[in-house]
Amino acid sequence: MSSFSIALSGLTAASSDLDVTANNVANADTIGFKGSRAEFADVYASGAVNLNMSVTGEGVRMDDSAQQFTQGNISTTSSNLDLAISGDGFFTMKDASGTVYSRNGEFSEDKNGNVVNATGQALQVYPPTTTGGFNTGALTDLNLQTAQSAPQATTSGNVILNLPADSTAPAVAFDPTVPASYNQSTSTTVYDSLGQAHTATLYFSQGTTTATTSTWNVNMAIDGTTVTATPATLTFNSAGAVTPASAGAISFGGYTPADGASPLTVSMNFAQSTQYGGDFGVTAITQNGYATGQLSTVSIDGSGIVSAVYTNGRSTQLGQLAMANFPNPQGLKQLGDTNWAETFTSGTVVSGAAGSAGFGTIQSGALESSNVDLTTELVNMITAQRAFQANAQVITTANQLSQTVINITH
Repeated sequence: MSSFSIALSGLTAASSDLDVTANNVANADTIGFKGSRAEFADVYASGAVNLNMSVTGEGVRMDDSAQQFTQGNISTTSSNLDLAISGDGFFTMKDASGTVYSRNGEFSEDKNGNVVNATGQALQVYPPTTTGGFNTGALTDLNLQTAQSAPQATTSGNVILNLPADSTAPAVAFDPTVPASYNQSTSTTVYDSLGQAHTATLYFSQGTTTATTSTWNVNMAIDGTTVTATPATLTFNSAGAVTPASAGAISFGGYTPADGASPLTVSMNFAQSTQYGGDFGVTAITQNGYATGQLSTVSIDGSGIVSAVYTNGRSTQLGQLAMANFPNPQGLKQLGDTNWAETFTSGTVVSGAAGSAGFGTIQSGALESSNVDLTTELVNMITAQRAFQANAQVITTANQLSQTVINITH
């Protein structure tokens, strides 16, 4: 093969090297992009007659544009739906054309509530099961249009407070509208079966006192309506503790809300309350009911579990991100839009969950930048330019030699 053809292969190789570099530079700011490296191989003629014969090479060819799946820098953002993978693995995406894989975690919610990328491909998750956990044998679109979080009626609670030991019994019968008929009162919020909030007020009246015990009468009113036909009784021993402790649970029932909810019965536990010589003070009042909840935000943890967080403080798991990896990621087919497709060379997809063996962790509110190093690419650009110029000089020199030979023969 003439020096013209050899040098021409060098020009082609340098041009291909520059093409790869240019594509890397162009995608230096593309989220989830993985740069490529031009790999070359020398070319020799086959079938030489004498195995000991010295063979002149026939030039160079570009052997592969090898993808480099090194980790890109991770930067934080203001959106919980922006996701970054720290470590190995790909997001699983699906549309009408099939399943693809990506490292680009720029996601948003479409009009149907599905979490999608810029091209409308839906992010895939393992759906939750009714018994807890996730069905890793199935994939479904991640959808955020969840129903409201159902309310829960208040059925129990705990009251921790101190009743003054030096109190005296009221002179008049209990009446919530007459402050002189009770010694102390405190209020809390309770909820009916429809999630409607109601104000429950506890009234405490000093009862009888002996050398070893002291009793207090406890009444409850909900939204101003007394729900105790007769007052309940709390007994304190000489140490100021409820005695016996099992008698600290008092049930208040019979209130029927006007909104059509089920009758409200609440059991309050006063076992940790005290009767000391100090002032009246409430340490804590808790109850187990809550109102209807609207979707407030979406939380995604490091293992890819997606939870809907509601305004009533409750949360529901919506799914777990379906992660993918391959025995040979460099064999994946580049589809554009920072998507890859499985090929025979890449090997069969291996599915799993973030944080498990072979898979990186998920960072919500963050994005993985391109792994292109511009400094390296600029050096590669200079190297490709020099190679191109050198091969062009070979062609110029070969042309001059040819012209000399032609001139001699004439």
